[in-house]
Amino acid sequence: MKPRSIVRRLIQTDHPLLAQARWHPVLCRVYAARGIADAEAMDLRLTHLASPATLGGLDTACDILIDAIRAQKSILVVGDFDVDGATGTAVALRGLRMLGAERVSFRVPNRFVHGYGLSTALVAELALQAPDVLITVDNGIACVAGVAAAKALGCTVIVTDHHLPGAELPAADAIVNPNLQHDAFPSKALAGVGVMFYLLLALRSRLREKGWFEREGGPEDRRSVPDLSLLLDLVALGTVADLVPLDRNNRVLVAAGLRRINAGLACAGVAALLRVAGRDCARTDASDLGFVVGPRINAAGRLDDMSIGIQCLMSDNTEQATRCATQLDTINRERREVQADMVGEAEQWLALHHADTSALPAALCLFDARWHAGVVGLVASKLKERVHRPVIAFAPAIEGSEEIKGSARSIPGVNIRDLLAEVNAMHPGLIARFGGHAMAAGLSIERCNLERFRTALDELARARIDPILFDSCLLSDGALRAEDIDFALAEALRGGGPWGQAFPEPLFDGEFHVESARVMAGKHLGLRLRCVDSGRPFDAVHFGGYDGALPAGRWHVAYIPQVDQWRDESRLRLMIRHAIQVS
Repeated sequence: MKPRSIVRRLIQTDHPLLAQARWHPVLCRVYAARGIADAEAMDLRLTHLASPATLGGLDTACDILIDAIRAQKSILVVGDFDVDGATGTAVALRGLRMLGAERVSFRVPNRFVHGYGLSTALVAELALQAPDVLITVDNGIACVAGVAAAKALGCTVIVTDHHLPGAELPAADAIVNPNLQHDAFPSKALAGVGVMFYLLLALRSRLREKGWFEREGGPEDRRSVPDLSLLLDLVALGTVADLVPLDRNNRVLVAAGLRRINAGLACAGVAALLRVAGRDCARTDASDLGFVVGPRINAAGRLDDMSIGIQCLMSDNTEQATRCATQLDTINRERREVQADMVGEAEQWLALHHADTSALPAALCLFDARWHAGVVGLVASKLKERVHRPVIAFAPAIEGSEEIKGSARSIPGVNIRDLLAEVNAMHPGLIARFGGHAMAAGLSIERCNLERFRTALDELARARIDPILFDSCLLSDGALRAEDIDFALAEALRGGGPWGQAFPEPLFDGEFHVESARVMAGKHLGLRLRCVDSGRPFDAVHFGGYDGALPAGRWHVAYIPQVDQWRDESRLRLMIRHAIQVS
């Protein structure tokens, strides 16, 4: 279901921001529409980062790690198999080593062998050589049994996570999670990598207080205070890729990481991933992290082993990092092929079972025994965009298994994790495991329970979701005067971010005549447009816009002005996000 309309945001043209001469007037308008009340709110220097002081659990976690570093105990970091988990694991390893830990290693679960997070299956493999301290990154808050099993092995367990907690918390020695009830930390939107970064900030501060960096002895025995900002490119990558809301605190983190990348200071792995994707580090923005780098790392966790992605991010050798990045790029190409097949099958299923899209279930559940469990989240995401309602795609947990794993994606205004929690409360035992966020979640059920679950979810969704939320529309920042569309505006918008979840990229709309159109790579459109109001011509591109017929006539277009750089030549073009034919 493509957007039926393009709706303009409420724009406060008399907002005080418009008086800020150092910003482009259109950018001021965009900020005002996103609730920015003053210039200070867009000051993204690291000095405005929220203090770790109010993040619960840090004191206890730091006590454990200070003891571990002083005694050089073994520390194992258990990450997750997505980009947030991979970057969080790399940040943990790099940061702990910078702070003096010498016996640090990592494990990341294989989704097809161990399941999610610190599972009992993963802990069982640690039995012969259990670490002294185990730290979870981007997981653990729902791993009650796994934490108990690790404690039974004699491990001291620190849980660092950002997912919403369930009714029972794990019996860890320390839990650091801004979303715990009554936690006073001002930003609840931290990604898992952000939580880990905050733990390192607090640990460095405590070690400094204890004189760890000023030990007595000769110069060879002295430790310099490490610069943890070296890790911010990884923090930015994980934050953007995990689609957490870009509140001010997250924008500070992401902006700092992008500054490092743009200055050519990214770690070897991030730089290599941008290189294999044909991106210029100097012009990398948040969308490149989310749509270019992120998917290449994610592909390892979906189809193979996320250890490959972590090794890429941990490498300090350009040649080794390039080999890893090339391998990840190859896996990602395979992922795209698998995804295309699965999405095609899902669309066929939709056409067969729900030809009348006006009578769709309030929440859609799909299952195919041939589907790949690592890719169902992408299928759910694609179908959610088409039908504009929550979608859960299921696949066998492993080949021949009676357990099926689902990945859920939702729409604004519908908290899919809360819906699953309510289904679980109303039908005990129906869902084996679940967890996640408002917009994305995962769950496991028995295959024989699929129809029962589908019915329960749809009934609850119908009762809880306002039908108006199913009406798909695209929000625009309004029209632009033809004279405003130039290189200066395009650069101002590109540099005005970082843009992302809950702080969306600017989008404008207007009516244009299509003067010419051509197909690119079989699915994209290259266009020559002429503005209806001014008659000014523009080059434009609509990725994925070819549907078998070349557009002609008059169109209402949602777009963003961009600078297209090709072979040392810069051209202004309109990047089309959506178009509706007028005549």
